Amino acid sequence: MLIDTHAHVNFNAFKDDSDEVIRRSLVGGVQIINVGSQYSTSKRAVDMAESASWRDKGVYAAIGLHPIHLADGIFKTKLDEDEVIIPTKNEEFDSEKYKELAKSSKVVAIGEIGLDYYYRPKTKTKLDEFKNRQKEVLLMQLDLAKELNLPVIFHCRSAHNDLINEIRSRDEIGSPKIRGVIHCFTGTWEEAQKYLEMGFYLGFNGIIFKLDMDDVIKKTPLNRIVLETDCPYLMPKPMEGRNEPLYVKYVAQKIAELKNISLEEISKVTTQNARKLFRILISRERFS
Repeated sequence: MLIDTHAHVNFNAFKDDSDEVIRRSLVGGVQIINVGSQYSTSKRAVDMAESASWRDKGVYAAIGLHPIHLADGIFKTKLDEDEVIIPTKNEEFDSEKYKELAKSSKVVAIGEIGLDYYYRPKTKTKLDEFKNRQKEVLLMQLDLAKELNLPVIFHCRSAHNDLINEIRSRDEIGSPKIRGVIHCFTGTWEEAQKYLEMGFYLGFNGIIFKLDMDDVIKKTPLNRIVLETDCPYLMPKPMEGRNEPLYVKYVAQKIAELKNISLEEISKVTTQNARKLFRILISRERFS
């Protein structure tokens, strides 16, 4: 049994075959957390998890507003070998709308939220405005996570110091303490240590086949690692094309090799980690 703690089967890349992809994953022993990046994809993640087909089958949802959707226009980012173009519309964060989604018992986290400084507006003034806007919305969503006592799935790109500072600033304001995972971690070991000291998990996916994360993975305690795909992006080797939750097994295999631990142990411990973090129950019955 494995859990893909960060999938996007709720994205348009799967609009024609999402049920088939989910079924294939569940039959293969992989349960799924579909993660929203704006209100529309957050709602779709909840609708999928609540559907009659998957309600009791190990499909869950996370809801949140990704920092790139605070931009207005076209966001370009480098994923895999291709540049991905994402239309954005400067979405406003409406706490009440997300709170309504969170009434579903299938919502297990707020995310993905965070900071992304990869996108660079043309002037320093606009860049500073964009960074400040991201921090403002991040803090609003951290407040929501604390209010609902839900863990957070963090997105961070070229902004680890600022993210750490923003989390610490919110953790100083009452309880409960913010808990969660740094999704698609690609930072340094020094940055990893800071997150681990704060109690966070690190999420690893197919990007570990493209970037040299070996040292970080070897040093990170197994009980602080969760597995993910970030599908449809970041396809792990040896697969090609569109990524999907079933392929999280290749991430597990690589981590097992790096840590010189059996695949069975990696599967067992990372599944326990996901269950603990997201407070989810895993059915022992094999889906068919």
